[in-house]
Amino acid sequence: MKKTPPEDRKPPKRTLSRWQSLKRLTLIVVMGGSLLCTLTAAVVIGIYSHLAKDYDLTKLGQMPERTIVMDYKGEILGRMHGENRIIVPLSEVSPWFVKALLAREDSRFYSHSGIDYKGVARATVRNVKEMRVVQGASTLTMQLARNSYPDLDDRSLHRKLVEMMLARRIEKACSKEQIIEHYVNRIFYGPGIYGVQRASQVYFGKHASQLNLSEAAMIAGIIRSPVRFSPFRNYEGALKERDTVLQRMVETKVITPEEELAARYADIALHAQPVFLSQGGYALDTVRRDLDLILEQQEIEDGGLQVFTTLNKELQDAAEASVEKRLTAVEKQRGFQHPKKADFDKTWDGTLEITSTPYLQGALMMLDNETGGILAVVGGRDYRHSKYNRATQGERQIGSTVKPFVYAAGVSAGFMPGTLINDAPIQPGEIDGADPNWSPQNSDNKFLGMATVTDGLVRSRNTMTVRLGNYAGLDRVIGLLTNAGFNQPAERTPQIFIGNLGGNPRQLTSAISIFPNQGLRRRPFLIDRIIDKAGNIIYQTPVLEAEVITPSVAHLMRHILAQVLDRGTAAALRSTYGFKEPGGGKTGTTNDYKDAWFAGYTDRLSCGVWVGLDKPQTIVEEGYGGTLALPIWADVMKKAIALGYKTEIPKVTLPLSRVTLCRVSSQLATDGCGHARTAYEEALPYDLVPQNFCAEHQGYAAPPPQRMQQPSRSGLFDRIRRWFR
Repeated sequence: MKKTPPEDRKPPKRTLSRWQSLKRLTLIVVMGGSLLCTLTAAVVIGIYSHLAKDYDLTKLGQMPERTIVMDYKGEILGRMHGENRIIVPLSEVSPWFVKALLAREDSRFYSHSGIDYKGVARATVRNVKEMRVVQGASTLTMQLARNSYPDLDDRSLHRKLVEMMLARRIEKACSKEQIIEHYVNRIFYGPGIYGVQRASQVYFGKHASQLNLSEAAMIAGIIRSPVRFSPFRNYEGALKERDTVLQRMVETKVITPEEELAARYADIALHAQPVFLSQGGYALDTVRRDLDLILEQQEIEDGGLQVFTTLNKELQDAAEASVEKRLTAVEKQRGFQHPKKADFDKTWDGTLEITSTPYLQGALMMLDNETGGILAVVGGRDYRHSKYNRATQGERQIGSTVKPFVYAAGVSAGFMPGTLINDAPIQPGEIDGADPNWSPQNSDNKFLGMATVTDGLVRSRNTMTVRLGNYAGLDRVIGLLTNAGFNQPAERTPQIFIGNLGGNPRQLTSAISIFPNQGLRRRPFLIDRIIDKAGNIIYQTPVLEAEVITPSVAHLMRHILAQVLDRGTAAALRSTYGFKEPGGGKTGTTNDYKDAWFAGYTDRLSCGVWVGLDKPQTIVEEGYGGTLALPIWADVMKKAIALGYKTEIPKVTLPLSRVTLCRVSSQLATDGCGHARTAYEEALPYDLVPQNFCAEHQGYAAPPPQRMQQPSRSGLFDRIRRWFR
């Protein structure tokens, strides 16, 4: 039997069939796997592309930035709220920085459409080789997406896929320049520093457009770890990052080796600005508190608003300077025994904020009478030491500055400027609601006898004020005080008539303004208007006013209070401090010289000043309001006059009637008043002219003078009180 050579033998059919089947199966698996991967990728891309559509791309350019606070002329006073960022257009960013940024973060930025597939492949190989994540593949656009939407700030695969699809969507919607502009303004550059403009200012004290190559490379280098490589914390580390960026710029051919060498050896000087500009100051603190009441929480967090205040920066600076200058002078007086601010400065560690300073303090408020707008506010001598705002938060006894309101209540009740009141010791039981043993003294420990209402206020006589307040009635006086802006007193006692009432410069200044304002109180306010990023006015303060006293009563009170400046307790304003403008005001001093006040006005302005210690103590012997607070008032008001705060158009005057009155009854005088020598002439607004003739002197001689000196409980003043009831 002939055998077939082995090489001529054919494999069995079954063996060939199995091999073909294996090849076919492999092909099917590969093709199926590829198809499955393709389908899976398509599904993933579809799903995550759909998820990416949920993000509002307009938010790319909506970045929280600091709210700008300005004075009435638009001069910047400071910034607050939002993030420490100033948005600038790309045209105002140094080209060196843009080149450094792209070389470091995304050298193929202009050649990809949101995802750098080469970078993804390179990072994948590197990470597999190292068996850990050591390199990312985020493009500039992906970083922008991640930093623009808080929910993308995690390391999950889900987040990365959304970020990639969102980057593709951003690339389709925005130009490359827009993407870079959003990126450089949004990114975090260090603790409390957002955006290249603030980074440039904080680190180098210059605008972002002025960055040179070396500075630009340093800022670009710290982006990946701005806390670790902050030039302030780790200068050597920041230099290494700069050099890395410069080398990368050479590799990507955006600079020459010669430029790299020059930049590497260039001197870098850190001309640092504070991270937060103009954070301190009592004026800004007051603005911040008002904004917290006006704005919604989201508006506060977003920031980026323009807040126009009523403040005048020149007046604000002058007020702060005067408070410091005048109180420093007081500290040098013989007999001043308290710690001095200069000594406290030497021992203060620069970080500890205290609630109560040991040195002499002062506070001031100035208002524009025409609107109620606050022109200047000083809450203390140093905001760094204490944030307690004594101008708006304090509550100290206001002393004799309460007297104009007591006298206004008396005039409203029918008393006239020439009416006689007894300046004599208060008798037991004479004053309604008072302790029988209460007998206040005058500051000079003297008594003048019978004196006019005008003299009682001009010379600040306590006993006369108490009697007048008693006749006007405690309820009337308290009602006038609360309508004028003071809080309801904790205790309703006649001691309120001579200053046992808590108040602060804001309240007192607002209250004193009723006299130049024809009896109207215009609500004090600090924020004029607020403008959003789009230029829309989202808030504007209206002028709100209410009548506290009639124009006629205000007219008479202005006549009296003017004499306080000319011949009364504030006469030094004219003779010593050279203040010549027409106006009025009142000094105030509390027991044992613990508080010194002066509140006064011109037609255009009202201003109140307080001087004292945070823990009430005697400031200095004979530390009257006229010696401690008045000089500050004079400085600031003279500055205001120099800046043009005058009434250009004379205010309308009331029609007056000249009548003859009785000094005893405040009624129209009779022949009997003339015989008793109590008749005098007065020019009164028509609605204050009495309608009745004096019933005290009906054609017969008046009682002997001694009877007028010491009226009894059932004597002269009881009769006056019955007449007005």
